[in-house]
Amino acid sequence: MTTSTSTGEVLLDISGVSKYFTGAAGDELRVLDGIDLRLYSGEIVALLGRSGSGKSTLLRIIAGLIAPTSGRVRYRGRELNGANPGAALVFQSFALMPWLTVQDNVELGLAARDVAPAERHRRALAAIDMIGLDGFETAYPKELSGGMRQRVGFARALVLEPDLLLMDEPFSALDVLTAENLRTELVNLWATDDFPTKSVCIVTHNIEEAVLLADRVVVLGANPGRIITEISVPQPRPRDRRTAGFETLVEEIYGLLTGRETEPAVPAPDIATPTARPLPDASVGGLAGLVELVYANSGRADLPAVADELNFEIDDLLPLVDAATMLGFSTVESGDVLLTDIGSRFTTADIQESKRIFADQARHRAPLVRTICKGLAGSRDGTLRAGFILDLLRRGFGPEDARRQLDIAIDWGRYAELYNYDTDSDRITADPAAQIFTSRSA
Repeated sequence: MTTSTSTGEVLLDISGVSKYFTGAAGDELRVLDGIDLRLYSGEIVALLGRSGSGKSTLLRIIAGLIAPTSGRVRYRGRELNGANPGAALVFQSFALMPWLTVQDNVELGLAARDVAPAERHRRALAAIDMIGLDGFETAYPKELSGGMRQRVGFARALVLEPDLLLMDEPFSALDVLTAENLRTELVNLWATDDFPTKSVCIVTHNIEEAVLLADRVVVLGANPGRIITEISVPQPRPRDRRTAGFETLVEEIYGLLTGRETEPAVPAPDIATPTARPLPDASVGGLAGLVELVYANSGRADLPAVADELNFEIDDLLPLVDAATMLGFSTVESGDVLLTDIGSRFTTADIQESKRIFADQARHRAPLVRTICKGLAGSRDGTLRAGFILDLLRRGFGPEDARRQLDIAIDWGRYAELYNYDTDSDRITADPAAQIFTSRSA
């Protein structure tokens, strides 16, 4: 494993930072836990991780938009107690004011800092020219393509001449070709002598993007977010995806994000609770498609190759891998997905047999599905109020995540014909054909 060897000036020093939010039941929901990180002058750093790793929360702590629950954040040696004066943020969703022209949008931050009109006009024009928007100064956002809107976001950040340029998945809302073009232009701008920022920190869930752009990739684990490792990328820019060194780093990071050796120990499937082992955000059709793809590849598939073939990013692919692993259909080894015997049976059986296999695996290995089945078996009338399950989930999840967990469990249970859900009554009802099974599993 390679680690950071940065020797530039320390711009930002994060020490022991954790972030908690208060749940509906008054308990603490951990988002970040024990983060230690330094950002140096002269480097691009990628914060990489799957959903639930707290990447965007960490970026907002760096920007001073939210405060950590514990730990310290220092900018140039001084503790940060508000907005970071040396940082500017580029958002995923462009965040432009639709009633303002391109130039007015770029000048917003300067106006907030009380820069004189003539000076902010001059600096805005220079930033617009630098980012390739010359000629669009008087255009409104609705007249621009997605790529051009994001260029406005870059210009609005760069016009502030920040020490730290912070970017929250700035290319994820763009089509593939536009995103690739903007990444290339960012690399080219970074290489110029007059680039007005000393360090770039980008949040991404795209492994190739991280390796293409960054001098250092900070890999975060999830639930709660914590740093697994930091990897230096020694290849000079621009980087070629086809080189052995590039592919090796991509494979290494895939292995880190799928390998259990870097994750905290989780309870065995038969004793794990719904909050200790949440359901992956995967549909039955999606995970079945993945299992079928691996089976067609002789039972073993390379994750980076699968992602490239399907044009999937990490947040698209890994939940499917996690779901197949949770249900015992596959295992993961060094970034490869390996099909198990039960996974092969699941994908080759007829539809009724595959449903039976899915039901058997889900009720024993998916903690929330098992909890619902036990609750139905123990109820007097074979029904449960969905709100009751939701209230239990809120003790370990925020409101949106709790709802999503319940929705996934309902989707899986319906497919498996274990139980049904009625929206009007908000009740979960045991499937009559599953009564003997749910009673036996209680």
